[in-house]
Amino acid sequence: MMDVGRHPRVKVLTLSEVTSVKGYVGNFDVTVHKKARLVDENECTACGICTEDCPVVMPDEFNMGLSSRKAIYIPFPQAVPSAYVINPEECLGSDPIICGKCMKACEKGCIDFDMKDREIELKVGTVIVATGMDVYDPQEMDEYGYTRYENVITSMEFERLINAGGPTKGEIIRFTDRRAPRSIAFIQCVGSRSSKKGGPYCSNICCMNTVKDTLMLKEHYPEMDVKVFYIDIMAFGKGFEDLFRRSKGEGVRYIRGLPGQIREDPDTKNLVLTVENTATNELEKHDAEMVVLSLGVKPREDAKGTQEMLTLQTTSDGFYLEAHPKLQPVDSATKGIFFAGCAESPKDIKDSVTQASASSARAMRLMNSGEITIEAITAIVNEKKCKVCGICVKVCPYNAITLDKDNKIPAHVNEAACSGCGTCAAECPTDAITMRHFTDIQIESQIDSILEEDPADKILTFACNWCSYAGADFAGVSRLQYPPQVRLIRTMCSGRVDKKFIWRAFEKGAPVVLVSGCHFGDCHYIDANHWTQKRIEKIWKRMKKLGIRKERLQLEWISAAEGVRFSGVMKKMAELKATVTSEEIEDTRRLLEKQKRGK
Repeated sequence: MMDVGRHPRVKVLTLSEVTSVKGYVGNFDVTVHKKARLVDENECTACGICTEDCPVVMPDEFNMGLSSRKAIYIPFPQAVPSAYVINPEECLGSDPIICGKCMKACEKGCIDFDMKDREIELKVGTVIVATGMDVYDPQEMDEYGYTRYENVITSMEFERLINAGGPTKGEIIRFTDRRAPRSIAFIQCVGSRSSKKGGPYCSNICCMNTVKDTLMLKEHYPEMDVKVFYIDIMAFGKGFEDLFRRSKGEGVRYIRGLPGQIREDPDTKNLVLTVENTATNELEKHDAEMVVLSLGVKPREDAKGTQEMLTLQTTSDGFYLEAHPKLQPVDSATKGIFFAGCAESPKDIKDSVTQASASSARAMRLMNSGEITIEAITAIVNEKKCKVCGICVKVCPYNAITLDKDNKIPAHVNEAACSGCGTCAAECPTDAITMRHFTDIQIESQIDSILEEDPADKILTFACNWCSYAGADFAGVSRLQYPPQVRLIRTMCSGRVDKKFIWRAFEKGAPVVLVSGCHFGDCHYIDANHWTQKRIEKIWKRMKKLGIRKERLQLEWISAAEGVRFSGVMKKMAELKATVTSEEIEDTRRLLEKQKRGK
């Protein structure tokens, strides 16, 4: 951090929050809200005299509340910039009748209670999202007694205790009697790998953090009895298995099973853990003078706001979703925005640094060229047909379309921001939008060609390029069998499937039609498949009104890795096709033809 703070080409904005990001790759307009420090960071020498006279005492967040600080303080050692900051919500103010003692103590006059928050406007070419993660709050896991027993602490609190710069100068003490415990138990996966409390995913860092802590304990307290209760030890990194074996070699006991409950001895304040040892299938009781809850991690509470501001995707766990797990592991679906660190998924320092280096390289590669090459599958607007209704602006996942309703200025597509999902073209009521290389004429020609001969024997399937089409390919290379009557029409996204394509297929005699795409949360075009769902639901209602069986139109979500699912869905479609009679197909054709003539 010190090197970053001193770098002549790096500008660090502390006490700042990004409130708005507009624009597109190479031309982002960023608004930053910088809070008032109330201390001139350029003049402050961090002498600390001001804190001596401050009467306000508050819990120190950096030490997890295990020590105190004043209302004027440095957040943590080696903070950048090396200057004090005043918390205006805690400070008594500059009115000399009330306080103002820090201002009087500061000989350099660095404290300015008239300092105001300000807005900073930045013009940037790329954005790297490195917002980090939050730690799980164990208060809801009452079975571990974190809120009831003083000698049950979290791994974060333990880290501050064992740190030489912590509140106890590196000495481990019990909170009840201020002495070093003779035995410590670590409980793993607190807030992780649980479908009920916390997250269902592995938090990645907890196991090796505990292994490190046990080694430190054995180094400082060789006679201490240390036990670790776990589900599985994830020691998958370079050198991690050696550390794990070294920990066991030092006498640390690893017990496979998580305690069901913890009870406290009211006299000694020792803790009794009841656990089923899954290695021996026996119910055991273990005594410990201190218990450490190894906390999992979770996405930041404000991740949703960042997601909406930058039009990002998230996984079902709430972490940001990369554009492609193998080919673009640090890119977001929005061009010019990259990920680094635990914002994308839980990871340790090494992986975070690796990903940060990759994100920086991707950003540099983009900006050094001075211009970008875009795919030729972008949307174009026929201004003569555009009625300035604004539907395209509403459905675009990338905010790539602009128009002015008040001045009747037609829609315009920013090709640098457009990713070619085609949702706008499918939703446009006047057919004013054309998708290059996936035009209406091209797709309708494919429908006509497929259904030209023996249409009653065909299973017409619209497949999105990234997921269901790739799933079909995976089924093929995996030698999975599925009906030969399946005919695929590739689109970049299921959002491109216009309702008129489906009606045209039924007009041409298709017995069944399948629209397939990415699972919700996995869409490569952020939320375009949500519009697919809404469009299909409208068609189902229309089919029911016309007397056409809605089962003949199916909507399925199939990922690129789900070859088995693709095969199963196609077999189900073949069974459904077998229930459609030739008379039903002809009735549908006549009905739709009558509807068309009526219009």
